[in-house]
Amino acid sequence: MSLIKSIAGIRGTIGGKPGEALTPLDIVKFTSAYAKLIKSQHPECNKVKIVVGRDARISGEMVDSLVCGTLMACGADVVNCGLATTPTVEMGVLFAGAQGGIICTASHNPVQWNALKLLNSKGEFLSASEGQELIKYIENENYDFVDIFSLGVISRESFDRRHIESVLAHPLVDPEIIYRKGFKVVLDAVNSVGGIVVPQLLAELGVQCVELHCEPTGNFAHNPEPLPQNLTELSAMVKESEADLGISVDPDVDRLVLICENGEPFGEEYTLTAVADLVLSQRRGPAVSNMSSSRALRDVAGRHGCEYFSSAVGEVNVVAQMKSVGAVIGGEGNGGVILPDLHYGRDALIGIALFLTLLAQKDKKASELRREFPDYFMSKNKIELSENIDVDSILDAIKSEYSGEKISDIDGVKVDFEESRSWIHLRKSNTEPIIRIFSEAPSQEIADKLAESILNKIKKIAGE
Repeated sequence: MSLIKSIAGIRGTIGGKPGEALTPLDIVKFTSAYAKLIKSQHPECNKVKIVVGRDARISGEMVDSLVCGTLMACGADVVNCGLATTPTVEMGVLFAGAQGGIICTASHNPVQWNALKLLNSKGEFLSASEGQELIKYIENENYDFVDIFSLGVISRESFDRRHIESVLAHPLVDPEIIYRKGFKVVLDAVNSVGGIVVPQLLAELGVQCVELHCEPTGNFAHNPEPLPQNLTELSAMVKESEADLGISVDPDVDRLVLICENGEPFGEEYTLTAVADLVLSQRRGPAVSNMSSSRALRDVAGRHGCEYFSSAVGEVNVVAQMKSVGAVIGGEGNGGVILPDLHYGRDALIGIALFLTLLAQKDKKASELRREFPDYFMSKNKIELSENIDVDSILDAIKSEYSGEKISDIDGVKVDFEESRSWIHLRKSNTEPIIRIFSEAPSQEIADKLAESILNKIKKIAGE
């Protein structure tokens, strides 16, 4: 059993004892604290309005009911959009003129997990300071429940249509050229909400959609994280059906991963890279991704004469950096695309529409398009250290070791080796004596050797 509480919200496995799993009591406490936070931020409102949506996982209806009932008990009106993607709920906050939103989803985690993602009045994730305030409410059991005559009311509204229309109307999306191409794609929606909304979007674009695991039963047909080893069935079906593309989304549809017509992965790091190529060809401006994302985005930005900036890992950090530099495109290397003039959130729907636009404009196969971008390879590792080890001192030692290279320490330590077009990023866990090590290089062999070299240095410094 697992339970993780943080300033970003709460997530855990369903079924188990308090403190060991995500229980109804945890859900009520977090929701009550969230309602108090939102009410304190909007004293002008007689009643705050909160949008609530969920992915299709088995525990979703139970969690959704607890969240909605608790919000009403706190005097908040609820707009329940039912089964909905994370980006749809984010946009729903804006569509409804609400003061906040809660998404009941554990994103790419397995079926036994669930979580609450908490949004502000802009449909964006709470900041670190807001999360800290919420945690204090919970620690002090500081909740406000209203009397019988002040209970919130619940209404139900789907924002799927408005989300799709917003994507189709975006000036960088070209529905006509996509329609003329008559693409055929295979969609793997891993038995969640992507199976509801993505086929609708594709139909509007004139794309023939072969559906794979699109029934929103919540019984995930495979590990829901859209990694190549979990998408072998999709790859096989793309080749078997002679499709132009394979599309995979995670359970809450904020990540987009693509399969080429030959069944080979386009590469999750290259979803954002390809979309950025289209955006930056039409709009000059900065691009942003997190520090553990591929250098490929930086290279593509350079091709278009645009600046590239990196942020600390985490969507809220990417968004903050995008706002700071006025980025026109951003996201994360896990297949997360953020187009700021649509909304500041990772959104697979706008990612799909922009990628199909690029594919149609280039008039190339997906595998040919992929070859237009530089090849980089990643190695992802971690090292567990003894409890008494000072992890910060190890990171400081690595900084000193590579003081002659370009170093960033806004999130752990990242060392850029400009000459070899390689980098390594070390991040410590906030809860365990673990250092996560990400490296990237022009070949897998170099990336692996770079990671191995750093692992050996850490062991030597730690005396292990």
